[in-house]
Amino acid sequence: MRKFKRILLKLSGETFQGKKGYGISPQECLRIAREIKSAYTKGVEIALVVGGGNIFRGFSKTKDFKMDRSVADYMGMLATVLNGLALQDALEKLGLDTRVMTAIQMHQIAEPYIRRRAIRHLEKKRVVIFVAGTGNPYFTTDTAASLRAMEVRAEVLLKGTKVDGVYSSDPLRDSKAKLFKKLSYIEVLNKRLRIMDSTAITLCMENSLPIIVFNVNKDGNLKKIIEGRSVGTVIN
Repeated sequence: MRKFKRILLKLSGETFQGKKGYGISPQECLRIAREIKSAYTKGVEIALVVGGGNIFRGFSKTKDFKMDRSVADYMGMLATVLNGLALQDALEKLGLDTRVMTAIQMHQIAEPYIRRRAIRHLEKKRVVIFVAGTGNPYFTTDTAASLRAMEVRAEVLLKGTKVDGVYSSDPLRDSKAKLFKKLSYIEVLNKRLRIMDSTAITLCMENSLPIIVFNVNKDGNLKKIIEGRSVGTVIN
C-alpha cells in the first residue's frame, strides 16, 4: 500500500560523500540507490533533484580572491551533474530504468530538460534525475526541487537530510534542540528555520505543495513515508 503516486526527492550533495567528507562515495551511492529501489517497489513514481556541495560548495568570499557569483553557481550546477550520473549508475546496477535530465544542455551525457518528456518518463516508471538546478545562477537546488516538483505534478516534496527533521536549532550542536513534527510554511519563514531557502518555501506555499523533511541516512525511512507512516517533519 502507498500514500503517494508521484514524489520528488531532494538530495543534498553531502548525501553522496559518505564518511570521506568530500567527493562521491560509491558505497553511499549504492546505499541511496537501494533506498530508492525499496520505495520504487511500492509502485511510486520517483523524480530526484541532487545538489553538488560535496564537490563544489559555492562562491569564495576570501579577502584575496572573490569568485564571481554567476561563475561559482555554474560550477555548482556542473557538480550536480556528476552526482546525478553517479546515482544513475548505481540505480541501473540495481535494475532500475533511469533518465538524467539537465537544465544545461550536454547532449552526450544527459537529456535536455523538457517538462512533457519528464512526465512521460515517470509515467513509464523510469526514475528521473534532474541535474544542473534550474540552469540559472542565484537559484539553489532547493528552489529547483520545488520548481520541478510542481512542473511534473509531484504530490509531495521530500527533503532528505542527515537529521530526523526540522529542529528549533542545529541538533548536532545544541542538545536542547526541539524536533518539530508539523509546521506551516509561514512558521518556517518566520522562525528562519534553515531547512530550505525562503524562495523554495514560498514557492511551495503559493502552490500548496507539502514538504516532508526526514533523515535519509536511516535505512527504510523513504519507504515508510511512501507507505504513509509518520517520519520526519511535515510542512504544509
